[in-house]
Amino acid sequence: MSERKWFESLATFDLETTGVDTRSSRIVSASLVTIDANGSATASTSWLADPEIEIPHQATAVHGITTEQARREGRNAREVVGEIIEAISSVLTQNMPLVVFNAPYDLSLLANEARRHGLEPILDPRPIVDPLVIDREFSKFRRGKRTLEVLTEIYNVSLGEAHVAAEDAIAAARLAQAFAAQIRDLRDLSADELHEKQITWSKEQSASFTEYMRRTKNPNFHEEAGWPIRLST
Repeated sequence: MSERKWFESLATFDLETTGVDTRSSRIVSASLVTIDANGSATASTSWLADPEIEIPHQATAVHGITTEQARREGRNAREVVGEIIEAISSVLTQNMPLVVFNAPYDLSLLANEARRHGLEPILDPRPIVDPLVIDREFSKFRRGKRTLEVLTEIYNVSLGEAHVAAEDAIAAARLAQAFAAQIRDLRDLSADELHEKQITWSKEQSASFTEYMRRTKNPNFHEEAGWPIRLST
């Protein structure tokens, strides 16, 4: 019996939040979905939280959730964060790869939320699959944006309603499977090997971006590095 390939069964995770700063932003909604080898969802859990702060209009314009809705329909933030951590931990304990598009954003924000609420954060999540890092590695010279919406269009992956956590999560996982279908070097890796590769790729990408910014725009530019999580002590 052949060993199951990393892309044949995936969990996938996405957050919608109050902002872009992983230290200060709060979770508004989240989804954790598992998909099979055909990209079909086999299980799904979603959360809506009351973030306990005002949701800026800019954030609402992205994901559509208002402060009033979150307060009316959302659950206690600490309970939601605790349940998300428990669900992700359960997936990773099974060594099921967890797909997170732009992992350092979602996973760092989740860890900071855990600390805010006095919960134990997940500090070394693995194995993680980050389609953004993979695309930057194998399509280094393609110009243009690399948002989830752009990449799903480039790789002909269906995306439902963008910026709905469950829809984004499923699309990210299908994107990872599309990469595996097209790139043999990815297919032949184990989940743990792919995780380690992405640590290296992300470090190289960060160094390249820093060099570009210092050369063209700001000689003192610095980008905080680290994958799949970035936390300042």
